[in-house]
Amino acid sequence: MVDNQQNSSKTAFLFPGQGSQFVGMGAELYQQSSAARSVFDRVDSALDKPISKVMFEGPEEELVKTINAQPAIMTVSLACHAAMQEILDDKLMPKPAMMAGHSLGEYTALVVAGVVDLDTGVKLVRERSRLMQEACEEEEGLMAAILGLDEMVVEQICRDSGSYVSNVNSAKQIVISGNRVSVVRCMEMARLRGAKKIIVLNVGGAFHSELMSSAAVQLKEFVEKVSFNNPTIPVISNCTGEPMEKSHAIRQELVSQIVSCVKWKQSISYMLDAGVSNFIELGPGRTLSNLVKRISDKPMTVKSISSLDAISGLEDD
Repeated sequence: MVDNQQNSSKTAFLFPGQGSQFVGMGAELYQQSSAARSVFDRVDSALDKPISKVMFEGPEEELVKTINAQPAIMTVSLACHAAMQEILDDKLMPKPAMMAGHSLGEYTALVVAGVVDLDTGVKLVRERSRLMQEACEEEEGLMAAILGLDEMVVEQICRDSGSYVSNVNSAKQIVISGNRVSVVRCMEMARLRGAKKIIVLNVGGAFHSELMSSAAVQLKEFVEKVSFNNPTIPVISNCTGEPMEKSHAIRQELVSQIVSCVKWKQSISYMLDAGVSNFIELGPGRTLSNLVKRISDKPMTVKSISSLDAISGLEDD
């Protein structure tokens, strides 16, 4: 049950997904915030692996690997949240009405919403990333962002090329995926249909497509062994763009999400229609903040929190 303070809040937390990683992320938080340092140390212990060292020092070719990038990004986002709680007193700490995470970021949202604890959340992400890495190695996949075409047009050329719509990030930014041949074909078709720009993404494979089916099957077995709580704050589903308020819906979401399109535009639109006007992105980069601004021209504030200076800036609002 969401309390009245959350019901009256106009704030939403957003958590980034894979692709936002960079060498050095989180280092300042580790050095200057004891609460953030505790998150990094707990993750290293839970994974029995010094993932923080890879974050802070690289090399980049190690950090970009799915099995490292996913838990690393989640860790930085959770460290940002912990540092916010440490620096801001209870009156200043934002109380979100709802939350959403982009792909991997959905797992981060579930930890913040109390669905699973930090250790369990990180282990879920480790298993997810391991299975996705294996699926990528089974069949070489590719992802690309198509800019400047309508969703219906991209859906049609995906059907014609044998590829998939993986992310609807905004009205004019849609990510496709599939095997290399089908995605290259789809990119050629998109150029002919007038795409303004096409960007091949630096990820390990064809995420959020049927090429991840083997990962979904095995993740289901893992998820069924995990105990989930109902969220204390509604988390907006990547698959439906609507709130998940019960643990059984979340269990189903985590399995479906791997092979399903991330409906980010729909998720943000739902929150705006529900009265959210203040978005706070917690974690590395500004990808989600930039997308929110492209999705709607409604009056809103959008902030990216990845440093202590950014957190301190919330005190001045």
